[in-house]
Amino acid sequence: MKELILIKNGEIALKGLNRSHFEEILVRNIKWRLRDLGKTTVKRAQSTIYIEPEDCDFYDFDEAIDRLQKIFGIVMISRALVLEKSMDAILEHIADYCADELQGAKTFKVVAKRSDKRFPLTSPEIAAEAGGAILRRFPRLKVDVRNPDVTIMVEIRDFGAYIHGGQLPGAGGMPVSSSGQALLLISGGIDSPVAAYMMAKRGLQLNAIHFVSPPYTSDRALEKVETLCEKLAPYTGRIKFYCVPFTEIQEALREHCPEELFTILMRRLMMKIATRIAENDEIEALVTGESLAQVASQTLQALHCTDTATDLVVLRPLIGMDKSEIIHISKEIGTFETSILPYEDCCTVFTPRHPRTKPKLKYVVKAEQDYDFGPLLDKAVAETTWKMIP
Repeated sequence: MKELILIKNGEIALKGLNRSHFEEILVRNIKWRLRDLGKTTVKRAQSTIYIEPEDCDFYDFDEAIDRLQKIFGIVMISRALVLEKSMDAILEHIADYCADELQGAKTFKVVAKRSDKRFPLTSPEIAAEAGGAILRRFPRLKVDVRNPDVTIMVEIRDFGAYIHGGQLPGAGGMPVSSSGQALLLISGGIDSPVAAYMMAKRGLQLNAIHFVSPPYTSDRALEKVETLCEKLAPYTGRIKFYCVPFTEIQEALREHCPEELFTILMRRLMMKIATRIAENDEIEALVTGESLAQVASQTLQALHCTDTATDLVVLRPLIGMDKSEIIHISKEIGTFETSILPYEDCCTVFTPRHPRTKPKLKYVVKAEQDYDFGPLLDKAVAETTWKMIP
């Protein structure tokens, strides 16, 4: 028995003359994510991607489908039986192949699609005959074309006839790397991993940058952020993870700058470091997990002060979201439990008692210029380390 996986893409179909380019990226991402499960052939035709294992008997279809459901650009996934394009073959195998799904059902319907118009029967005729074969095997079942318990698909395509049960949903969105690259400022909190997920869904390839302040932050805090990146990788692909030593900069801020501006100045200096590292990798955008009015540093005035520290595009996918919405997504993608572990990051070090919520840019810039942070920024960039995750 030969089986394969059928993949349907979504927005890619709307890309017109550029569609082939996006499909090639999606195929490349699929091959990378499935590379260690066994040898497969991945090909595309008629807005469908076919994943054919070399040895179906030993291929882990369940694991493959689990990984595919996390790949952006895919909207539907089906495990299908491959047959020759003949009605006899379809009628011989359809009831047996779908027996597990039909066993506990009360109603069903068959949907047929005939992409190969040379096939002698029409789609309604295929569906009627296939439904009859199922009823002969399971006479207790009833046909319900409006709201069936189980829907069985029969597709007549270029390469053969395919039988499959219900389609599983994919992650949607656009293939990762089809929209360029961005650098994520990742903390150990709930928000920034969700921001990464949402921008990867729009096709961005993400690197990540994290700031550490030993001894004020611990090794456990760094491990926590690396674990968050590992949990994101099934969605984002490999992440180049930068770790920036930030202690001296924060201590200089505490000693030389107004306390009420500490947070916004810290954010500006982080943006300056992130910009330099991004430009070294020819990255044109930064991503943050900021949400408007969530904390004192996320007012309109504070965000404006932050933005002027960089010439890069700053993307904030969570900007209009409530905390409850962000938490819901973090639980869905599996980052929430790690995010709430009690290991502080550098953003919570030296938190001002009364932060300025509506800072004026000219005063922020003056406070930054009153002390020469240039050498400390140079040192932090020079001492930045990186690793690939996973």
